[in-house]
Amino acid sequence: MSLIDQAKKLPLNPGVYIYKDKEGEILYIGRATSLRRRVLQYFRKDIDPRIGEMVSLADTVTFKQTDTVLEAIILEANLIKKHWPKYNVKDKDNRSFVFIVFPKEDFPRPIVVRGRELEKFPASSAKVFGPYQSVTVLRNALKILRRIFPYSTCKPTGKPCFDYQIGLCPGVCVGAITKQDYQKNINNMVLLLKGEKKKLLKKLTKENPQAAIYLKHIQDVTLVSREEFHDDSQEFNRIEGYDISHFAGKETYGSMVVFTGGKPDNSQYRLFKIKNAPANNDLEALKEMLERRLRHTEWPKPDLILIDGGKPQIDYLAKTMEQYQMTAPWLGLSKLNGDHLVFAAGTKNVFKDLAQTIKRTLQQVRDEAHRFANRGRSRRYFNSNFK
Repeated sequence: MSLIDQAKKLPLNPGVYIYKDKEGEILYIGRATSLRRRVLQYFRKDIDPRIGEMVSLADTVTFKQTDTVLEAIILEANLIKKHWPKYNVKDKDNRSFVFIVFPKEDFPRPIVVRGRELEKFPASSAKVFGPYQSVTVLRNALKILRRIFPYSTCKPTGKPCFDYQIGLCPGVCVGAITKQDYQKNINNMVLLLKGEKKKLLKKLTKENPQAAIYLKHIQDVTLVSREEFHDDSQEFNRIEGYDISHFAGKETYGSMVVFTGGKPDNSQYRLFKIKNAPANNDLEALKEMLERRLRHTEWPKPDLILIDGGKPQIDYLAKTMEQYQMTAPWLGLSKLNGDHLVFAAGTKNVFKDLAQTIKRTLQQVRDEAHRFANRGRSRRYFNSNFK
């Protein structure tokens, strides 16, 4: 059976999928809110080259179904830690993964750290779980877990913290819980992170029936929405960046650069000589450039559009994006306030969170768009790139 036929037979439930080569070696492990839909995305033509290479080597795709997305996230991390598949770590060293750390102290709390920070937490002084792929998803998973297993981020002060008042803190701040009872909550969370849900449920049924009910009916809708967006975005495989530049105070040019798989793809770069916008009117120049680009329906569609600019630019371009029914997410990067990300009105929080996780790449796209526009002074370089 072909690989794509195997994918079509996967369930629509959440879980973990595993790509293996002909020798049975694990090439890649991933998670999904819908196994079938997620794995079928690997057969798109615009797939990341690194993932495309992996799929070309794969012979089978197996899966482990889970009850919830949260369990899929936990299972994925545990399987990656066990096998360290080639294509999970290729082009990504251990230092850039995300981990949960429980320091050994009187009232420990889970801390989210990057791999580069793990040296601060030797095994003798902390419990470590991971690697996890997304810091945004992980932090939201911890928010869900905290509702079932409250933990404190405060210190004993005698005054109730805000989290205590809303039921997320068990009361370290006011001395409402002993070290022993507090540690029970942490131990229960550790069991779940180890992937021992059945053992945990059996334990909770005896000790804390209400927590057992919560765990059985966990509401991870925020993880579902984030995961589906994350899956559909394909890690923003094609990012287009736009900038405007004036030459000699007269001629105005617009640059379009393309990053594919996080790297510059200069064969896709385009330079637009602005024809209709008034001189020194960057807003109209941006609008003209985007309209001309969006008319090229034969060009590959972007997964994300970045504008070099802030709120004035984003507000001005909103009607153009709506007019051309732009479905790809888009945003601006303002040099003010330390490269602040700017979003159009109505942008979903899930995209805002994900954009923050790739801010460094967005800065590189912006810088490249600026550099490319400035090189327009050398007309001969761009003869084949004018549009």
